[in-house]
Amino acid sequence: MTEGVRDGELPDDLTAAEAGMWQAFRNGSVYDLSSGDAQVDDPHGGHPWGPERTVRARIVCWLLLDGPPALAGRVAALKLAGLRITGALDLAGGAVTPYVELRGCRFDDEVLLPEAHFTTVRLVDCAVPRLEAARVRTEGDLHLPRCRFLAGVRLTDAHIGTDLLLNQAVVYRDRSGRSIAADGMTVGQDLQADLLESYGELSLRSAKVGVSLSLRGARLRNPHGRFALNAPQLTVGRTLYLTPAGVGGPWQSGTTPAHGTRIQRFECQGGIRLDDGRFGDAVDLERARFTFTDDQELSLRRVQAPELRFLGEEPQRGRVVLSGARTVNLVDGAAGWPGPGRLHMGGFVYENLVPQGPFPLTRRLEWVAAATAEYNPEPYERLATVLRAAGEDEDAREVQLAKQRRRRETLPVAAKFWGYVQDLTVAYGYRPGRAAVWMTVLWAAGTLAFAHAPHPPMGSGGHPVWDPALFVLDLLLPVIDLGQAGQWRLSGGWQWAAAVMILLGWILATTVAAGATRLLRRG
Repeated sequence: MTEGVRDGELPDDLTAAEAGMWQAFRNGSVYDLSSGDAQVDDPHGGHPWGPERTVRARIVCWLLLDGPPALAGRVAALKLAGLRITGALDLAGGAVTPYVELRGCRFDDEVLLPEAHFTTVRLVDCAVPRLEAARVRTEGDLHLPRCRFLAGVRLTDAHIGTDLLLNQAVVYRDRSGRSIAADGMTVGQDLQADLLESYGELSLRSAKVGVSLSLRGARLRNPHGRFALNAPQLTVGRTLYLTPAGVGGPWQSGTTPAHGTRIQRFECQGGIRLDDGRFGDAVDLERARFTFTDDQELSLRRVQAPELRFLGEEPQRGRVVLSGARTVNLVDGAAGWPGPGRLHMGGFVYENLVPQGPFPLTRRLEWVAAATAEYNPEPYERLATVLRAAGEDEDAREVQLAKQRRRRETLPVAAKFWGYVQDLTVAYGYRPGRAAVWMTVLWAAGTLAFAHAPHPPMGSGGHPVWDPALFVLDLLLPVIDLGQAGQWRLSGGWQWAAAVMILLGWILATTVAAGATRLLRRG
């Protein structure tokens, strides 16, 4: 039989459907057994397909691994539409040279492609119990759009030469709880999974994508597991899109959709882990919707990207963790961040703030406070540095003042009292004009009071002319001697009044010095 194949002859035991497939393979043409009735031809429906449109998996493997030569002037290729394939399609370890494209086909058993080598493989709108393709290699694309996998997809350590397409695919979990297991996978160009439906953990640990990874409009659901998207150490050459998609139209994130286009957001029910990820352009979370339990989180620990577009909806439960992440531009909105205790930003470094919509400083301070359940100066210092670099010096001082007030709440009673004094007098040195106001008030009040004080001179010798204004100023300025304070003898309550003025002068001078020291240290 093998010799007959080499001679281009039909094997003897082929069914009519298989014989037609054999001839179409040699001709490189599409072999279409669809009935023309959309309901009957739906590979995911329940309508039975009889022997007239059924082929055996081993005959398909035979064609791909050791098929007949192409007809003269033709290129052999397997192009099937509307066929049912019985038995496990096992190409494990094989080298498949012909082009493979199956549309609207139904597989009775799993497809086994581990360590196989292809040029290009396209399965479009096919029903597949499971795709097992660990360490598979393709020179070109691997296309799986609109396919439905009932027991998961495994692409661990796969190498896709150009693009991997999973648009509108529906993937259910396997026995380990994963929908798509693609740890260590390498994709030469784009990984497109727009409008993907994943029921289980989508695992992309240590995967590498040469250009962009798009999950626009995808719905990831794994409410009973820890992660719906588990992708630590993910590397993407350009942008990760967790953004909306236009259903039935070409609309993409960042553009205005055409009138009548239905928009589907990226939705995730279950945790997301992108720890230690590297992204060449951006991580885009525009209008993303997250549904977490209390112990789930959006984890961006140590992520590095030139731009982080945090423009999704505020998750009502769970946490957002940005500890150790680094970005140049933080594009965000006031409504997208979670509340106190559910935001962690220790070591989060950003260089520019690009708010979308109103984001007043009071809300920005609430944002920092939400990230520091326990006092931590670092987020305040980072925000102040960024504002100062943007020329917002007044806002930067307000942030530093908010930091001191937050720190004050952690101090013992005596230090806390001293903090209130510094705040009331000179706002910890960040509002130096307040010191002049207090000095003027004390000077005026003291002058009016001591104008009525008895003031016999200290000795019988010469003494300056009594001047209550200079006398009070001499009391308030602890370092400068104006030659008044030691020249007059006060008695009774006036002695106590002078002592109060001296004490207030020292307090004011000390707080001004403390504030100046902070300002100099900041500079």
